[in-house]
Amino acid sequence: MEYKQIQELIKAINKSNISELKIEEGDFKITIKQQATVSETQFVALQAPAMNTLPQVQAAPPQATISAPVPSATTPAPAAAPSGNTIIIKSPMIGTFYRSPSPDKPPFINVGDDINPGDVICIIEAMKLFNEIESEFSGRVVRVLADDASPVEYDQPLFEIEKK
Repeated sequence: MEYKQIQELIKAINKSNISELKIEEGDFKITIKQQATVSETQFVALQAPAMNTLPQVQAAPPQATISAPVPSATTPAPAAAPSGNTIIIKSPMIGTFYRSPSPDKPPFINVGDDINPGDVICIIEAMKLFNEIESEFSGRVVRVLADDASPVEYDQPLFEIEKK
């Protein structure tokens, strides 16, 4: 069975009410299981022959819902609500946040630095492209809210800036 055929089967099962599908063709066996909730589906590929190896695709089991985030040493402090004179610069995309142009170079901006519109304040790497993020206003850096070389989400707070 071709990889594209398996992908089509997964899509078809995802759209249907089928909870489990087993296919056996000679030495090739595949089992695709869908959990009861439509939003979370689990797929399992088993016992592919050696010459026809297929990647195993398996969704993680559902996690227990946590009501409050647990702070850790590697997690940046949550962004407090900015005071009336500060503004939060948020990530315009999903990617990896870098404070400097390369590991051996100094950061673009540090706490206490003044910034102006058009100044590069960080880089976000997305899909192997390095996107320079520029400031849209003038101000002074109050806090850096993301760790260097860490993944960031869309709209995640990166910097707190005191407006001029």
